[in-house]
Amino acid sequence: MNILIVEDEDLAVDKLKATLAKLDHQARVIGITSSINATVNWLATNPSPDLILMDIELADGQSFEIFDQLRVKSPVIFITSYDEYALRAFKVNSIDYLLKPVQKEDLNTALDKYSVFKETFSQVTETQAVNIEKLVLELQSQFQPKDYRKRFLVKHVQKLVSVEVGAISYFFSEERISFFKTHDDKQFIVDYNMDELEELLDPASFFRISRSFIITVKSVNQISDYFGHRLALRLQPNLNKESIVSREKVQAFKVWMGK
Repeated sequence: MNILIVEDEDLAVDKLKATLAKLDHQARVIGITSSINATVNWLATNPSPDLILMDIELADGQSFEIFDQLRVKSPVIFITSYDEYALRAFKVNSIDYLLKPVQKEDLNTALDKYSVFKETFSQVTETQAVNIEKLVLELQSQFQPKDYRKRFLVKHVQKLVSVEVGAISYFFSEERISFFKTHDDKQFIVDYNMDELEELLDPASFFRISRSFIITVKSVNQISDYFGHRLALRLQPNLNKESIVSREKVQAFKVWMGK
């Protein structure tokens, strides 16, 4: 098995090579590159390796840029310092990922996974190449900051006004109509349902406590126990409507609030 290592840390390269030697005596590192440009040049001038071990963060940028510059015809095992939750969606198409520092057991599992499907990847077809590119695009999208909504255009006294998200205290819905209240107690109708709003809003600043409420930390004036292992909130500005944290949301809400 011929392997290309794409990694800009010498110690990480040495550890990968040593671990590979212990796990698979037939594994042969045929190339080591440490940057986007060097990797593109290597892949353009050499036969495709059987497998690529590729770090995401390189000295000259993210390795996703490699795939923008040429078609990668080899399966890739990504190496990253990011946590498992962020990468869970990418354990498909026999391409795995390794968390730094790379552990022997994790690398062995990834190589076993590759071995099961090596016949599939030994002769990469156009369809397989598309699958690899699809994985990379999905992975790239996860690490690109999402552009959350910064303001909402709403009606106010026969006029349209733009309200900055930072001025909003919370969102709520009544009879399928969505509203928000600002910190200075102004109320507006907004042309999105709660599911759409949840996608538009930065989860670091907004938390959906139930089907009908999305709140900010500043909006929480008081938290009380509520029957059914739920929580009751007193929001500010005041609203004549119960704001209850759903039972399945309680633990996540506590963490979001700073537990």
